[in-house]
Amino acid sequence: MKNVAIVGVGPTGIYTFHALIERGEPHAITLFEQAEEAGVGMPYNDDNNATLMLANIASIEIPPIFITYLEWLHQQSDSYLARFAIKRESLHERQFLPRVILGDYYRDRFLALVEKAERLGFDVSVREASRIADIEATENGVQLWTENRNTPEPFDYAVIATGHMWPEDDDSPRDFYPSPWTGLMDARIAPCRVGIMGASLSGLDAAMAVVSQHGKFIVEEGKTTRFQLNAQSQSLQLTLMSRSGILPEADFYCPLPYEPLAIVTEQAIAAEIAKGSEGLLNRVFQLIVSELEQADPQWSARIGLNNLNADTLSEAWFADRKKHDPFYWAQDNLEEVERNKREKHTVPWRYTVLRLHEVIEEIVPHLNEEDRKRFKKGLARVFIDNYAAIPSESIRRLLALREAGLIHIRALGSDYEMQVNDGLTTITTDDARYEFDVFIDARGQKALKTKDLPFPTLRKQLLACGDDIPDVGDDYTLQAPESVRGRIAFGALPWLMHDRPFVQGLVVCAEIGAAMAKGVEQQASGKRKKLL
Repeated sequence: MKNVAIVGVGPTGIYTFHALIERGEPHAITLFEQAEEAGVGMPYNDDNNATLMLANIASIEIPPIFITYLEWLHQQSDSYLARFAIKRESLHERQFLPRVILGDYYRDRFLALVEKAERLGFDVSVREASRIADIEATENGVQLWTENRNTPEPFDYAVIATGHMWPEDDDSPRDFYPSPWTGLMDARIAPCRVGIMGASLSGLDAAMAVVSQHGKFIVEEGKTTRFQLNAQSQSLQLTLMSRSGILPEADFYCPLPYEPLAIVTEQAIAAEIAKGSEGLLNRVFQLIVSELEQADPQWSARIGLNNLNADTLSEAWFADRKKHDPFYWAQDNLEEVERNKREKHTVPWRYTVLRLHEVIEEIVPHLNEEDRKRFKKGLARVFIDNYAAIPSESIRRLLALREAGLIHIRALGSDYEMQVNDGLTTITTDDARYEFDVFIDARGQKALKTKDLPFPTLRKQLLACGDDIPDVGDDYTLQAPESVRGRIAFGALPWLMHDRPFVQGLVVCAEIGAAMAKGVEQQASGKRKKLL
């Protein structure tokens, strides 16, 4: 038996564990989780989420662990579903539900995995409330140190499956939150001027965390949602801010799993990469144009796609939305999306862009520095806006807050200043000044570099080869330096975002987990992965 450590038992760690079990060769596996319960994951636990916060993924897309999410939901009691105001007869595979329910699913599935693993002869040890303080690759394997323990534990192989990385919690009262997950859920936010930096799903989650303390949403007949503010909370005002001042659109209907693309195939992208970095972005953009023109010629003609390039598509994509009030646009978009869902109608250009982003991502590591910057400022914004569409219910709640006069959105532009003082955060633009009693930075996870690794010895080992980001193979095994190679699989999402800017979601967690499990097996059999 090989002795394997899995560091982090959120979705990536769970899917790695699942893949190892499905591969069948028994190992001694120790799972380290810093939270009180392994298997829930930070994005889905009670500490970081209010019931109002919805997961933006439905059962039809969630990689199952023995049973689908929908099957598991049907197994739950009426009293469990009633806690979340869910009617059993309303459950369906495209439904968006509170994140905390998804956390319960993963916890239950993790326990099922442990049971099956032990039945198959795996030696499983679950170490909850156990934070890894340091990791070191050695000639004989890997050593791990847990907090408050001076003696390391030896393993043959380690899987790093830590998820998003936020500033440490601070339980003391505050008026500035560097993320929605740094004590906000436990804090009492007075009815005051609340500023939220970020207008995507994380920003809306922060808004939901605040308003849940000051009233409640009421769903009336016909799915009309309104917000009832508590009498003592009349001073509450929320402001969402972003550079563009636009809101995300509602999740749209489309066939799942994805239908294949006609032109921008994996083979076509591989062929363009093989031609070299010079001109790669422009060549691939022409493939995108051809794909979109074939899929939706009317939309392509309407935005003048044939006259656009990799830099200007983003401007055309957002042009109409910037001309309209964001809440009016959200209302119109919601009505369109809901109509299309009822009629099972797919908007061709939306669906094509959704399928494109995963294939196009393959070019990012091969772009030269100038084209990387162009990609980030242009095409990446289009893809992110498309795949980061949010549940319709989130839009309804946002509009209900607007109707109640509680929320505003401000476009800051690219040039603004933020000053944080005790009790007051000030945002200054060229033509406006905004003051907030409480401020929440909800711009989401930023890409991290090797210097940000929380494991001092491993950080030192990786920095010795001079790379800003960890060098991983296609099975996520660390490739450099040689002293580390073949001993550690690195699947921590924030460090993968440099070369994979769209690395997100449970489907990706499952894919990474399967790849890392394969790496474990290769190491266990004495096979070393060939350098790319």
